[in-house]
Amino acid sequence: MNIDVSISAREDVPFWLAYGTPVFTVVAALAVSAIALVALGVNPVAAYALMFFETATSTFGITETLIKAVPLILTGLAVYVPLRAGLWNIGAEGQLYVGGIAGTWIGLNVGLPAIALVPLAFLGAAVAGAIWAGIPGWLKARWDVNEIITTLLLTFVAIQLTNYVVRGPMQGGAGNFPVSAMLPTAAQLPTILGTGVHVGLVLAVLVVIGTYVLVNKTRFGFEVTFVGSNPEAAEQAGMSIYRVYLYVFVLAGAFAGFAGVSEIAGVQARLRPDFSPGYGFTAIPIALLGRNGAFRVMLAALFFALLFVGGSSMEVNFGVPAALVDVIQALIILFLITAEFIKSYKVDVRMERERSKQPTGQVEEV
Repeated sequence: MNIDVSISAREDVPFWLAYGTPVFTVVAALAVSAIALVALGVNPVAAYALMFFETATSTFGITETLIKAVPLILTGLAVYVPLRAGLWNIGAEGQLYVGGIAGTWIGLNVGLPAIALVPLAFLGAAVAGAIWAGIPGWLKARWDVNEIITTLLLTFVAIQLTNYVVRGPMQGGAGNFPVSAMLPTAAQLPTILGTGVHVGLVLAVLVVIGTYVLVNKTRFGFEVTFVGSNPEAAEQAGMSIYRVYLYVFVLAGAFAGFAGVSEIAGVQARLRPDFSPGYGFTAIPIALLGRNGAFRVMLAALFFALLFVGGSSMEVNFGVPAALVDVIQALIILFLITAEFIKSYKVDVRMERERSKQPTGQVEEV
């Protein structure tokens, strides 16, 4: 039996495939991860019920999920905005770190009341993140330097810079622990009506709304999408690719800077060398899942926040390794890549039987 496989570009994507990809991706990743749970002797149905249903219906689970969603939403948008322009911001984690450094320094060294100090800390974090992301944006716009490499390398620089400042100029507190001094009360974020969720969530939602308006309702947003679809045609139409590339990275860096200071001022209360558990890297699958809109990025961030909180509960109750959550993230990325390929190309498989067995040479199409 001869098998012939042909790949051709799709002229149009079916409705169910275009809009169902995120759901299919998550379901497939969870289904494959269930095999690992079975191998560990854990009932997948019970584990997933604890991870999602019980976490999403308990007060503690909802509170923790919303708290973790704040940096995930902001860093997800930091990857999403350049993605609209056809660029990859792999360095949201580094931009988050420099934002945390800048916001902490302002909180510790500027004596103002909370109503002025908190906005100033967020502004400083946004500027620091924007500058950090603006460097690879400028290199890409000016000399077409690969933004994936520059953003990733600058991330490692930012992490080591954080390690240095908490062991050097910004080290505080008792003993030789590599942490900064505690932020004063005026520099810490208050909670929303005593819910335990800090007001950074309000900022994250406002940033989502602002991003939606910017991308879908403004001339600049149209240019970003146009450049991302066809940069050559955009340039011929008189659009400045240099400006678009630079601005989307500056905006992305500001969002990631917000994420850094919100995590410090809202949760940690002091700068630590490893205050981020990888929010900026998790932002990549979040942006891929929600690439069709800012509100979808927010929903994807909420899902991953639920995954983190529920994964911790599953680890405690079932003895599941913490790495399983990383496995689920990796599977989501792999299935997303596969889904994008299927959305772009149609695969035809033809099986032709041997002539000795089927003289007519019948061809069966699958």
